Amino acid sequence: MKTALYIVTLSSLLSACAGMSPGAMTGAPLTTAPQAPATAAVEPAAAPLVLAHPMRGSARNTTQPPVEDPLPSAELTDELLYRLLSAEIALQRGDWQSAYIAEMAGAQQTRDPRLARRAAEIALGAKQAGEAMSAVRLWRDLAPRSEEATQYYVGFLLLGDNPEEARDILAQRIASARPQTRPMVILQSQRLLGNAKNKEAAFTMLEALVAPYLSLPESHIALAQNAFLKGDPVRANSEARTALTLKPGSELAVLTLAQITPDKAAAETILTDFLAINPKSVEVRTAYARMLVEQKKYDPARTEFEKLLAAQPENLTSIYALGMLDVQTNRLPEAEKYLTTYVATLAANPDEERDPGQAMLVLAQIAEDRNDTETALKWLTQIDSGENVVIAQIRRAQILAKGGKVTEARQLLQDANPEGEHAQAQVILAEAQILREANQADAAFTVLGDGLKRYPNNTELLYDYAMVAEKANNLEVMEKSLRRMIELAPANQNAYNALGYSFAERNMRLPEAFTLVEKALSLAPDDPFIMDSLGWVQFRLGKLKEAEDLLRRAYAARPDPEIAVHLGEVLWVKGQKDDAQKFWRDASTKDPKNDTLKSTLARLRVSL
Repeated sequence: MKTALYIVTLSSLLSACAGMSPGAMTGAPLTTAPQAPATAAVEPAAAPLVLAHPMRGSARNTTQPPVEDPLPSAELTDELLYRLLSAEIALQRGDWQSAYIAEMAGAQQTRDPRLARRAAEIALGAKQAGEAMSAVRLWRDLAPRSEEATQYYVGFLLLGDNPEEARDILAQRIASARPQTRPMVILQSQRLLGNAKNKEAAFTMLEALVAPYLSLPESHIALAQNAFLKGDPVRANSEARTALTLKPGSELAVLTLAQITPDKAAAETILTDFLAINPKSVEVRTAYARMLVEQKKYDPARTEFEKLLAAQPENLTSIYALGMLDVQTNRLPEAEKYLTTYVATLAANPDEERDPGQAMLVLAQIAEDRNDTETALKWLTQIDSGENVVIAQIRRAQILAKGGKVTEARQLLQDANPEGEHAQAQVILAEAQILREANQADAAFTVLGDGLKRYPNNTELLYDYAMVAEKANNLEVMEKSLRRMIELAPANQNAYNALGYSFAERNMRLPEAFTLVEKALSLAPDDPFIMDSLGWVQFRLGKLKEAEDLLRRAYAARPDPEIAVHLGEVLWVKGQKDDAQKFWRDASTKDPKNDTLKSTLARLRVSL
């Protein structure tokens, strides 16, 4: 099993799905309004543990039907239709300004709030805050009763320099809410205020807003959340405990208290004490299970998710979590069963907030590791939407290439049509790697070179291009590419390390090699491969003790064959030949075809 892969996957897939981004202005499309904090749950998302409010949706998602603004009766003329279609075409070509201007002009002409909303979406996608604010303001003017427009408008105000302008709007929303929905509106207001640039001013505003409603536990929860955000843990703790006093069985209050408690053991105790009294609390048990996952207490976490699944046999969150935990603990048949159930259940009952793609990727990996390529390809082929499509295509191509179908693999990648530079670069990198593994270095060099013509400042492409050049002993291209990478990403340790190691490997420009690798190690002090590089530089400089110390540290951190080969040579030169051969035998056991080992043994005329 490729355990490292599963560790990475688990950490991303068992992370909290704490709802929408906390605020309207994220630069993402306006697919939904800023919402009240959502249920703490285990979902496919890469985010740290956040014990957020166990509520779903915004204030408009209540039993009270939303009040809609009437749409204008403007005629969709040929001219207007042409203008709007031209705007979308311009946007697809990267001309956001023309698209924005057309949508704004259409909104002003027709008084249709939907066009203003679209203009705001375009501006946000282009990360143009000023234009987005203008569009949102127009949107709210055209749809004054729109809850969504109001939330975005308030969100912008709070992100600006004059958050006070939002006070009257929030106060009116809270006051006009029905008693049944007022707690949710208060929490919604807290979340909006939590995004304000001036946290102190936002907290003062929140205090004033909830002052008439201090009998509600949600008021104190809101104050606790924002006190925590502004760096006042004492006030946060006090408010959360007040909320629990007002409503001892409040899941939201206990989750908030656990969130603001810095000591993990104390936070865990808060949750377990609550569960002892309220064993049927799904939200708190889910948060507790996620906390156990974070602490790598996988077996206790599994027990908690089993309890959740027993209470709710079709709960997709629990099914998914159990599958991933079983992967982590190498219970692969059980993992396959849970994840297959997850995918099948989701197929029968689609949920736009859940993407089965990651589960399918893991199922494909499980199948591939048992050499069942047919099943692996079956899972990968099913991933036809979502953010995992490109990853699935790359994995399919890698499997085909591994089976000797290099031409078919390349065609699959060339037929891919990923969006955005990052995804397109990943496809280029994958094709180059397939060619390198097929001993077609020249073709790989060409693929990467063509990629760099399209994306000359892509550091991943530059790095791989440099590595292929280095392998071909084209030092000029290698150095030029790595130095360009250093210019573009001065905090990226890999470029410094690769350039310094390349010099050391050729026993040239050793003082510069030392400076480069030392810089890399300062950026990533615990990286065993950079320790290995620095140890190798020290060896080339004749500093055998320093070299041995660094290489032993590197090997202890990661017993990799390459590190073992370097450490073995240092020991051999020091006269510790038995120890040297021990490390070389270890390297040979792990990687019998290792080129560095073969060349080292041949150069030193050693037989194992």
